Amino acid sequence: MSWDVLVSRPQYDSRAVAQGVQEKDAPADPEVLQLSSGSATAGYRSAKYIPDEWFSNYRTILHQAGTDNYEAQSIQRDSRTLYQDAEATTMKTQADGTRLLGERLQEIHYWKSELQRHIEKLQADTEALLALKTRLEKAQDATETPYAITTDNLTCRGRRPGPDLVRDPVEEELLKEVELIRSIQALLKRTTAQVVSQIKMNREAKQMLELDWSDKYQAYSLDDHSGRHSNMSPDTKKHPSSAAVQEQVCNCLSWTKFTRDNLSKAMQEEQATSSLRALVEQMLQDTTEDLRVQCSNVDQAFSQRCKELIDAKIQLEMKLAQILEQIGAQERNIVTLQQAIHNKEAPLRVAQSRLYLRSLRPNMELCRDDPQLSLEGEVRQINVNMASLQQQLSEARGSLSHLEESRMALEKDIKCKTQSLFIDRDKCMMHRKRYPTISQLSGY
Repeated sequence: MSWDVLVSRPQYDSRAVAQGVQEKDAPADPEVLQLSSGSATAGYRSAKYIPDEWFSNYRTILHQAGTDNYEAQSIQRDSRTLYQDAEATTMKTQADGTRLLGERLQEIHYWKSELQRHIEKLQADTEALLALKTRLEKAQDATETPYAITTDNLTCRGRRPGPDLVRDPVEEELLKEVELIRSIQALLKRTTAQVVSQIKMNREAKQMLELDWSDKYQAYSLDDHSGRHSNMSPDTKKHPSSAAVQEQVCNCLSWTKFTRDNLSKAMQEEQATSSLRALVEQMLQDTTEDLRVQCSNVDQAFSQRCKELIDAKIQLEMKLAQILEQIGAQERNIVTLQQAIHNKEAPLRVAQSRLYLRSLRPNMELCRDDPQLSLEGEVRQINVNMASLQQQLSEARGSLSHLEESRMALEKDIKCKTQSLFIDRDKCMMHRKRYPTISQLSGY
């Protein structure tokens, strides 16, 4: 064991160093040593502390403990205040978030309801337009029947005999009907194209609303699920990156404007559909009335024409009866004239024979006495009468020829009128009974 002199080492407080407290300076002169009691008299220094060091040491410890206690209490107070404020702030923020999520859910529900309402309205409008399109197609098909009837009437009436092949009011009304049907068919075709185009636009607008509604449905489901999260929810996880601000997302104004624009487009299509439906309904009603009015005009013209043909045929038949009667009378008159001429031949022969015999008288007996003069006058009278009868016979035969011509003309014209009446009344008017009804022309 060494008997070297031992000196006391300065005390260092590790907590003071950790807290940045500057330690007390060591004695400047290590050579100046304070002697300890006891064994110092024995000629060496012991390792024990002196009383001042002991007091200084425990006071330092007390002071450090008091400082640490104060700092701990201060930190505890600050921590208590901090976590209470943090808890209150967190609860308030969470409550605000929950409240805002609830308001957002109400807003999404409102717009989703509006979208759903207009989707149903567009669907109903589209179905109505599809039904209207079917009506237009049926109405267009229904016009083929009157068109076929009218063209057939014109074709049949083109086969009328020559004298009756005239451009009468019936033909004019039929031509008007053909032009009316053609214009109505073109109008129905254009209107059908408009309805098809409107159906396409309605479906496009409905598709946009459905996409928007689907997005809002998902957003509502997510926000509703988010709103149901609480601090006790077991399915919450940490997602640090979800709090980062995304550059590509829209703001509330653009979000609302997007839905409003979709609804505005939908309402425009709804208004266009309503106007188009009213227009088509009115158009179908007008075209049906026009066709029925023209059909009535044609039927009336046919009736009037048939009445004229019947009257003309009756007059012709009455006149034919008169002509036939005159022909019979004239034939009898000719026979009578021929008999009268024939009856004059015998007196003429008698008178001529007498004159011949008297011309054989001799000499002075051949004189122009009264018998001679009478016979000569008788011959002249008979010749004059026979010439008159021959002239009358010729006139009677000419009259009979004219009567025969009139009879043939009357019979031909009666046959013509009969054929025309058959075409107009028995073919055309009977065919026109197949004319479509008002409901068929309206597309029902």
